[in-house]
Formats: sequence, structure tokens, C-alpha cells
Amino acid sequence: MGSERDSVAAVILLAAGSGTGMKSRTSKLLHTLSGRSLLSWAVAAAEGVNPDRLVVVVGYQKEQVEAHLNDIAPAVLRAVQEDPRGTGHAVACGLEAVGDTDGEIVVTYGDVPLLTGETLRRLVATHRQAGNAVTVLTSVVDDPTGYGRILRSGDDILGIVEHRDADDAQRAINEINSGIYVFAAQTLRDGLAQLTPVNGELNLIDVLTYARGRGERVGAFVEADHWQTEGVNDRVQLAALSAEMNRRIVAKWMREGVTVIDPATTWIEAGVSLEPDVEVWPGTILRGATSIAAGAVIGPDTRLTDVEVGEGAEVLRSEATLAVIEARATVGPFSYLRPGTQLGPRGKIGAFVETKNAQIGEGTKVPHLTYCGDAELGAGTNIGAGTIFANYDGTNKHRTTVGERSFIGSDTVLIAPVHVGDDAFVAAGSALTSDVESGALAVARGRQRNIPGWVEKHRARTARTSRTTTEKE
Repeated sequence: MGSERDSVAAVILLAAGSGTGMKSRTSKLLHTLSGRSLLSWAVAAAEGVNPDRLVVVVGYQKEQVEAHLNDIAPAVLRAVQEDPRGTGHAVACGLEAVGDTDGEIVVTYGDVPLLTGETLRRLVATHRQAGNAVTVLTSVVDDPTGYGRILRSGDDILGIVEHRDADDAQRAINEINSGIYVFAAQTLRDGLAQLTPVNGELNLIDVLTYARGRGERVGAFVEADHWQTEGVNDRVQLAALSAEMNRRIVAKWMREGVTVIDPATTWIEAGVSLEPDVEVWPGTILRGATSIAAGAVIGPDTRLTDVEVGEGAEVLRSEATLAVIEARATVGPFSYLRPGTQLGPRGKIGAFVETKNAQIGEGTKVPHLTYCGDAELGAGTNIGAGTIFANYDGTNKHRTTVGERSFIGSDTVLIAPVHVGDDAFVAAGSALTSDVESGALAVARGRQRNIPGWVEKHRARTARTSRTTTEKE
């Protein structure tokens, strides 16, 4: 909860809008930026001021939004704006869930993903230091088109005029209203009660006019980073904010000792962890809870999702999800590591190899053209090209185990369930259906037969016989 000094009474987070500009069946607030939903970013920022109560006002597609809240922030309070009638009405719905309280109430939005808790804390600090009844978060932008303009007299805010209502002189003002505020609780409560509809809507801005009419101080906190006031209304804006967030994340890791060869083509989500001296090559996407240890080289053209990469490992032109790649192991090019893959130290998963639920031991190599699913391979084993671990019988999955220091010849099919012992050899082209004991050689293929004259007798129009006929003519 925090003390009176480092907390606020409540945050009302507005998340009831229709978001029709996204043209999506999914709520706008559930669209993602840097691996997290817009709503998740907004809740995290709101929690940065340690509110005694955090209320999310839902409305349009509320079932989706509330289900998502159950996943990311189940403890927050919810208020429903059944009939959307403007920002003032939305805040009034949220205030009902807050109940009677003194102190400060912060109003923010669910679609401003670059806003940070630190900025909200500075907004609240400014509000307290100036003794304001209302403090608005503003920013100065190059192109203020479409935004409400801030009307000032020194440090006092005289009002906010919407773009459509502004005259030419007011439209020349480039300080804009973010729509994010801190209110003294009683001022907000009384001001909302005095609102009258305009075109059927109650406008929260009118509470500022009400406060000034009572002789209360209305001030502003100017945020230099205008991106923190930018909202998402359509997919164009989502892409722009995603690119800016990614630029910041990539720059942060570079300052912490990570080499990023081409920041413009590298995407790193917020939950990723990188150690110094990691190299990230162009076209790389790092997602989820991926962690990469010092000295690892990733890319180019690689996507890792929830993958753990050990020190000094290399991953080249590959895809991996929910996998572990241990120290000094190598992956790729063109490898596909599916969930449950664990590649041991100095192991190798090579070109055009697919793995799934496979534990591959230290120094073991699966170099190329192999499917390795539901398998456990001991240390120092080599898997020849074209080997298939046939794990599915059409109904159930079965597991294959191969011991240490064993050799599986090229073009072998291991038909699970089957076990190959330590130091065993399996001849190329075998189809194993039975276990192979340690130290044994397994040959599971038919004996070769060569039948002289068969082609001329049975395939008279082959290239060979046609050529012989032509030569005779």
C-alpha cells in the first residue's frame, strides 16, 4: 500500500473504449507491444505510484479485457461503463469503485504503452509540491494536430481547448494535453457531479474549469519524452510505438555491453535478458523470457522464444521455442528446436534438423537432415544424416534412448520405443524395431541382390536400351 508520502489513494485506468480503429476482433488493449499487451504496460505504470486502489474501467469487449486482467493483474478492481458517455462518465464509473477516499486520484489510460511509473511519480510529486487541485500531464510536440491545446498563464493552466474548437492562434500552440491527470479526490468528486452533457457526453476536461471556478489551482507537469503521451488508436500507431519501444530496448542492451550489429533489424522483447559480450546479428528476434549468456552469438535470421542460451553458444539462422542450448553448443543453420529440446554443452544441432522433447547429451552431434523427437541421447553420440526418430504410431507417442558414445549411421529409422546402449553402432540404412545392447553392431536392412540383365528384360524403353538401339541404327 505504501505510506502517505509514497502512495496515492487511487488510480483510475480507463479501458472501456471501442478501439474501432484497430479493425480487430481482439480488444485493442490486448494487442501486444514488445511482448506485452497494451493493458499490461498501462497496469505496470499505474502500479508505479503504489495506489491503495487500482480500478480498471472496462466496457467494450469487456469479457476479453476482464479475462486478460485475471491473468496479468487479478487483484485490481473493475468498474463497468455499460453506456459510454465520455471520459467524465468513465471516470465517474471508476470513482464508484474507489469509494470514499481522500488524497490524490490519478487518471490514466490503457492504450499509452510507453508511459512509465516514474513519469507518474514525477507527475504526483509536482502536484503535491505546487499544492494543486488538478495537475495535467502535458508534452510539447512538433505536430499537435488533433490534440487538445494547453492554455497557460505562466505556471497556471487556464484551460484546455480541443483541436476542433481552437482558433488559429490556439492551434499554433504545441503543448498538448495527454488526458492523464492527478486530482484531489474531493475536487474530482465534486467536479464530476457538476458536469453537464455536451453532445451526449460528459467531458473530464470540464472538471478543470470547475476547479478554477472555485479558485483552486490547476497546474501541469511537462513530460519531455512525448512518446510517453502517445496513444494507440490504429495499427499504424501501434507499429510506430512498437518500433520506438524496440529502439529503446535495443539501445539499453547495447549500453550494457551487448553487440547488436544492425539495430534496425533486431527485435528484442521486454522480458529478454542478455549478458555482456553477446553478439546479435541482423534479422534476429528475441522473444518472451529468452536469456542469453555472455559470449553467445545469435543470428543472423534467428528467432528465439523462451529459450535459454549458455555461455559461448552459437545459434545461426534457426528457430527455437522453450528450449535450452547449453554452453558452447552450436545450432543451425536452418534448425528447428521445438519445446522440450535440451542441447548439452558442446553439442550440435545442425542444418535442417528438427527436434522436439529431446535431451541431447554433452558433445553429442545431430549434424543434419534429422528429425529427433521424444528422444534422449547420451554424451558423445553421433547421429548420421537423414536419421528419423519415429516416435508416433498413429495413436501414441513413444520414446527412444541412445546411450553414450554410440554411432547411428545415416538414413536410419529408430522406431520407438527402442533403446540403443552405450558404445553401440547402427549400420546406415537400418530400420530398428528392437533394442541394441551396449557395444553391439546392429544391421537392420535386407541383403543387397544384383540381378544381371534385369533392365533389358523388364524395362526395354529405358535410356540404356534406347541408346543401344540408336547406336545399332
